[in-house]
Amino acid sequence: MKRKILIVDDEMSILQSLRGILEDEGYAAEIATSGEKALEELRREPPELILLDVWMPGMDGLAVLKEIKKLSPSVPVIIISGHGNIETAVKATKMGALDFVEKPIAFERLLISIQNGLELQRLEEENRLWRQKANRKSQLTGNSPAMESLRDQIQRAAPTNATVLITGENGTGKELVARLLHKHSLRSQRPMIEVNCAAIPEELIESELFGHEKGAFTGASEKKRGKFDSANGGTLFLDEIGDMSLRTQAKVLRIIQEQTFERVGGSRPIQVDTRIVAATNKSLPAEIEGGRFRQDLYYRLNVIPIQVPPLRDRLQDIPLLVADFINELATESTMGRKTIDPQVLSLLQQYSWPGNVRELRNFVERLTIMTPGQNIGPRDLPQNFCKEAGESKPRNDYFSCETLREARCAFEKDFLNHKLDTFNRNVSVTASRIGVERSHLYRKMKALGIGDSSLDAMDGNGAEKPSS
Repeated sequence: MKRKILIVDDEMSILQSLRGILEDEGYAAEIATSGEKALEELRREPPELILLDVWMPGMDGLAVLKEIKKLSPSVPVIIISGHGNIETAVKATKMGALDFVEKPIAFERLLISIQNGLELQRLEEENRLWRQKANRKSQLTGNSPAMESLRDQIQRAAPTNATVLITGENGTGKELVARLLHKHSLRSQRPMIEVNCAAIPEELIESELFGHEKGAFTGASEKKRGKFDSANGGTLFLDEIGDMSLRTQAKVLRIIQEQTFERVGGSRPIQVDTRIVAATNKSLPAEIEGGRFRQDLYYRLNVIPIQVPPLRDRLQDIPLLVADFINELATESTMGRKTIDPQVLSLLQQYSWPGNVRELRNFVERLTIMTPGQNIGPRDLPQNFCKEAGESKPRNDYFSCETLREARCAFEKDFLNHKLDTFNRNVSVTASRIGVERSHLYRKMKALGIGDSSLDAMDGNGAEKPSS
């Protein structure tokens, strides 16, 4: 697609000459013979760059420039003048003009200025999109009770220097929680350095964390700063810390205790002021029990524990998450913004999402790419998804029940449905296996609202149901 440039001048010969040159260079050139007409064109369809004459009847170029910066401040403007002077050039630059070109126009210089202006605009737009993307990825999406509780924990923990241990399943967003803790901390102006403890080979992790001196080992051709050093004054995020070796754990424990360390191959202690935020998808108490994690390090890390809830515990947040993913994908591709049928959202909320938010995002991306139309409907879902959604529908959250009676009824209904599914909805076999009379199980099923069309008249063995 050709990039549009608007030429504003009251001399038709200059307009035609510039339009011909720009079109030969592959641009789409539009012309305006006055400042007023230029502003009309700007309101109708903003160009990507404007060439603007200073001396024109009616509104002069500087007055037009002032209005352009109000209407479309991001559009680059190159001033052209046949009566150039330093004072006018300085004033135009202060008002936001990109460049100042004198008449008679040196076309080679003008084309270079246009290229620079369009490239600058591209970089600014790219930067703006990256900032928007970064801001979206630094926000927790959802208004479920689980997410409100998580926000409250982050708000309380962030302004402190206390060590935080973030736990949760894969794909729940532990890294996002770490970024939010840093963003809202007193250290936010300093860097947050991330280390994936599971991704670095054992023989290299000490060098990555603590740095090394020149000649410390084969290949150490120069001194290198480690992650602790780089995070001085800021935050060090140790992701997947449950995969760190016992040897490295001992050194990390010492740094947390003393805030000093030595580079590999060095002997000089280095003082640091680094806040530690760690994360793991493992149960560290179980790792301690198995001899794979140091108990003393666990207590040092677990000053403020934060548990990130799995997606199955906040299914009501799925519509908001899907909307976020749709918007994000729309800015990253040329497919446009697609819509999601409410029936699809309902089906998505019936699946337990073992891969959590990460799995949901990948699923939405797949639907966005593979759906030919602009609306994603039930027919666009993978054939096996609805079946899997029904089979994996999560059980009740018994702790959300108000009374013991409600919790008991919810558990009994889940338990009986699970056992009936296990024994192919055969009531006699199920009753025998769970240790109750068949008639008692029928009464319990009726009381709990457990029904099955295949059981309306007789059970799985062909025996008639007991009368109520």
